[in-house]
Amino acid sequence: MALAVVVLLLALVSPAAAETEVTVWHAMGGALGEKVKEITDAFNKTQSEYKVTPVYKGNYTETMTAAIAAFRARQQPHVVQVFEVGTATMMSARGAIKPVHALMAEAGERFDPSAYLPAVTGYYTSADGKMLSLPFNSSTPVLYFNKDAFKKAGLDPAKAPATWPELGDAGKKLQAAGLPCGFTTDWQSWIQLENLSAWHNVPFATRANGFGGLDTELRFNTPFHVKHITQLGEWQKTKLFDYGGRRNEATAKFTSGECGMLMESSAGYAGVKKTAKFDFGIGTLPYWPDMKGAPQNTIIGGASLWVMAGHQPPAYKGVAKFFSYVSSPEVQADWHQFTGYLPITRAAYELTKKQGFYEKNPGTEVSILQMTGRAPTENSKGLRLGNFVQIRDVIDEELEAVWAGKAPAKDALDTAVRRGNDLLRQFERANK
Repeated sequence: MALAVVVLLLALVSPAAAETEVTVWHAMGGALGEKVKEITDAFNKTQSEYKVTPVYKGNYTETMTAAIAAFRARQQPHVVQVFEVGTATMMSARGAIKPVHALMAEAGERFDPSAYLPAVTGYYTSADGKMLSLPFNSSTPVLYFNKDAFKKAGLDPAKAPATWPELGDAGKKLQAAGLPCGFTTDWQSWIQLENLSAWHNVPFATRANGFGGLDTELRFNTPFHVKHITQLGEWQKTKLFDYGGRRNEATAKFTSGECGMLMESSAGYAGVKKTAKFDFGIGTLPYWPDMKGAPQNTIIGGASLWVMAGHQPPAYKGVAKFFSYVSSPEVQADWHQFTGYLPITRAAYELTKKQGFYEKNPGTEVSILQMTGRAPTENSKGLRLGNFVQIRDVIDEELEAVWAGKAPAKDALDTAVRRGNDLLRQFERANK
């Protein structure tokens, strides 16, 4: 009798004991973190061999730093979510990563890179076109505008300004109608320099924006870039443009009704929709009409999933299965519709269209059309720069001097390029 009980107990516990653990470190807090858990829980219910456990490790910088430290201590997770500016750092972490193309091939999982949006995958591919990490939460900047304020100012509420001169005119009319501020921007380096460059098909840096080698040099102090930042600086004096902070703090200026327009990530859609007490629309980023070839395409922000080296084959098989699940049209379409992040595959995009999401939520397709309207060029594929987090800090400091009237745009951009190039050379020496 006792033996029978033992056998029964073993039978009951053996399935759970047989599960292979897979740990995913991520930087998604709040509702996004809950959505990540929902995705992993749903995957776990589809099979009994693997258990994926998501662990929130703080913001993007904290998560990447924790993963690198954990690898050195041989306590690394199986998967870590790393923001796009950390791509060069992850690629240069010799022996620390397992490329996603190798992972999927070894696990025997069906994997077709052409199924993913090229404007997204280009950021995470090697020089020979192989995918290194799995795109997960990719976004691109768009223009949000207050339709109610547009009506009051005599502007067409169904049409966003397409060019910078049009945006300037709209901003003046909004101010004349009583708004303190015409427009504002989040993520100033990402939107007003990095995406500005891609959108106008001009280089942000040499060597194909860093994709061609570590000896890249920054190039965002050209007459075109100086003209753009000079104009923003002039507009700041009258609050036609009003700076709101380095990250996404400026969103509050828009949702409160203070500013009539906002340049922010497409992933900010859910937050704007929840907070704004007015009808709003979404348009593409404005472009300078005198620049030949503009508009081109914008580049992504967000993050991808990197596989850490040093684990056993059974765990990698589980990671590959999870990646296949995450990339499925149903999961990606749901993630895209819930968050405002881009659908990373063509199939997820088509499914979202078929489900009528864009018809019910006007403007939410703008980000995809803006990214995919033209095939990416060397100037608009993305950026691959070492010490990019620190470079963005430098850019923020120098741009803030312009907004405060303490430095002309040319001096600020020249200084940012010089300081940024010093950081690139440090990275190059450390990773030769």
